[in-house]
Amino acid sequence: MTLMKVTGTVGVLVLFGAMMPVYAQRGEEGGKQEEKQASPAKPQQQHAQQLQQQRAQQEKPKQQPQQRAQQEKPKQEPQQRAQQEKPKQQPQQRAQQEKAKQEPQQRAPQEKAKQEPQQRAQRPAQTQQARQQPQRTEQQARSWQQQKGWAQKGAWQGHSTFQQSRSQNWSSDHRTWAQRGGYGGYIIPQDRFGLYFGSGHFFRLGGLPVMYLGYPRFSYGGFSFLMIDPWPGDWPENWYTADDVYVDYNDGYYLCNRRFPQERVAITIVL
Repeated sequence: MTLMKVTGTVGVLVLFGAMMPVYAQRGEEGGKQEEKQASPAKPQQQHAQQLQQQRAQQEKPKQQPQQRAQQEKPKQEPQQRAQQEKPKQQPQQRAQQEKAKQEPQQRAPQEKAKQEPQQRAQRPAQTQQARQQPQRTEQQARSWQQQKGWAQKGAWQGHSTFQQSRSQNWSSDHRTWAQRGGYGGYIIPQDRFGLYFGSGHFFRLGGLPVMYLGYPRFSYGGFSFLMIDPWPGDWPENWYTADDVYVDYNDGYYLCNRRFPQERVAITIVL
C-alpha cells in the first residue's frame, strides 16, 4: 500500500513537471499575444496626439488674429469715434463758415445805411439844391447868360480863335463855379442827365469847336455848351478828336478829360 502511494505521488510529480514547461510556454505565448494586441494601441495614441497637436497649431493662428483683433479693438474705437464725430463736426464748421460769410453781407446794408447820411452831408449843398428844387426857368437862364454871369471875379475872358483859348498857366487861369459865384444857367433834368452825362458816358467831340461869344462851343446830348475856362496847356492840340471826355456836374457843369481827371474845364449850357 505504501509503495502504491509513493508510486502514485511520483507519477503525479512527474506529470506536473512535464506540464509546467507547456504552461510556461503558453504563458509566454499569451504574454506575447497580449503585447502584440497592446502594441497597436501605441501608434493609435501617437496618431491621436499628432492630430491634437496639428489641430492646436491650426487653431493657434486663428486665435492670434482674434487676440490681435481684441487688442487692436480698443485702439480702433477712438479712431472710429473720431471718424463718426467728424461728419457731425463738418456741418457745424460749415454753419460757422456760412455764418462768417453772411455777417459781412448783413453788415454791408447796415453800414451802407449809416454811410449814406454821411455821404449826403459831404456832398456840396448846391448840388443837393439843384436836384431837390424845381429847375430854373429858361427865362432866368437866358437872363444870366446875356449878362455873362460866369465872367466875374477875374474869370477867363473870351478870344477870337480856338488856339488862343489854350491856357499857359492853368492854376491861375481857370476858375471853379464856387469861385465864380455859382452857376446860374440852365439845369439838365436829372433823369436825362443820368442817361447821357456823367463819368460813365464819355465821348469825343469829333471836330474843332466853333467860337461863340469869344469861347469854344460844342454840342452833345441834345445841348450846346460853352467852354468858359481855357483848355489846359498839357492837353494835346488834337484832344477834341483823340481824347475821351465827359460832362459832369458839381455846383455847375464841367468838361472832364479821362486822361487828365484833375483838370476840369468849366462849361455852361447855351440857350
